[in-house]
Amino acid sequence: MEADVPGTVLKRERTRDAVLELIESRSPGDAIPSERALCSLLGVSRPTVRAAVDELVAAGLLVREHGRGMFVAPAKITQELVAGDRALTVPQAAGAWSSRLLEFTTLQAGARVGRKLRMSPAAEIVYVARLRLVDGAPMAIEHLHIRAELVPGLSAQELESGDLYEHLRTTHGVHVHEAVQAIEPTVVTRAEAKLLDVPELSPALLFERLTSDTAGRPVEYVHSLYRGDRYRIVSRLALGPAAEVAPDREGHHPGIPPGDFAHGDAITSSTRGDVQTGV
Repeated sequence: MEADVPGTVLKRERTRDAVLELIESRSPGDAIPSERALCSLLGVSRPTVRAAVDELVAAGLLVREHGRGMFVAPAKITQELVAGDRALTVPQAAGAWSSRLLEFTTLQAGARVGRKLRMSPAAEIVYVARLRLVDGAPMAIEHLHIRAELVPGLSAQELESGDLYEHLRTTHGVHVHEAVQAIEPTVVTRAEAKLLDVPELSPALLFERLTSDTAGRPVEYVHSLYRGDRYRIVSRLALGPAAEVAPDREGHHPGIPPGDFAHGDAITSSTRGDVQTGV
C-alpha cells in the first residue's frame, strides 16, 4: 500500500478506529469478525483491513489463532507514573523540529473518538496526520483529532510550523491545561516504515494522549508513533522526600512536540523523554 496516496492515511485511521471500537465493545477472549467480514462491514479493501489488524496484533490488542480466527487479547496490566505534585512543566526539546502534513480534513468524530472527546459521534472534528521531523530526519507520525468548534479557520501553516498549542492559545483562544498520556511498545507497519525511513516491523513507541483545557473540556485526542531506534523514555521516580531542586530544562516530554505546555500548563505524568542522537 502506498503511504503517500491522498486519503490513504485517513482510510487506515478510520479502519483502525472501527476495529478498535469492536475490540472495546467486547471482553478478552471474544472473537471479532474475520478480515473478509470486516472488509464487507467497513467497505474497505483487504490490504487496508489487514494493515489495521496487523497494527492491533502488534500492539497486543488482538490475538490471531491459526484456523480459529481473531480474538480480543487479555487485558494489559497498567502502571501509572505520577509526580508527587501531580504536575510537571514540559521543557524544550533538542534539535530543530518541523512537520509535514499527510492528511488535513474535517469529518464526523465517529463513536470512538467522540467518546474520548465527550461529543456526539456526528459532531465534527479536524483530523490531522503529520510527519514530525528532527533536523530533517523523520521521528514520528502523529494523528490528531481536534474539536472543530474550537479551531475555526485552523490552517495548514499552523500545523506545519511553530508550536501548535501556542497557535491554539493565541489564534483560537484555546488554553490547554492538562494531558493524560499512555505509552506502549509496538512495531511499525509497512506504510509507517516507509514514512519513518526504517525497516518494516522496527520497534516503536505508541503514545495516546487526551488533552483538556483550563475548564476541563477535552480539546484533542492524539495517538503518535515514535521511532524506537531514535527515541527513549527516562522516568524520574520520587521514592522519598527530598530537598527542593530546580526543574530540569533539557529533554522533551515523550509524544508531545517541543514547546507544548510551554506556558506552565500541567501534564499528569512523571515520565520524561529524550531524543537519541547517537544511534
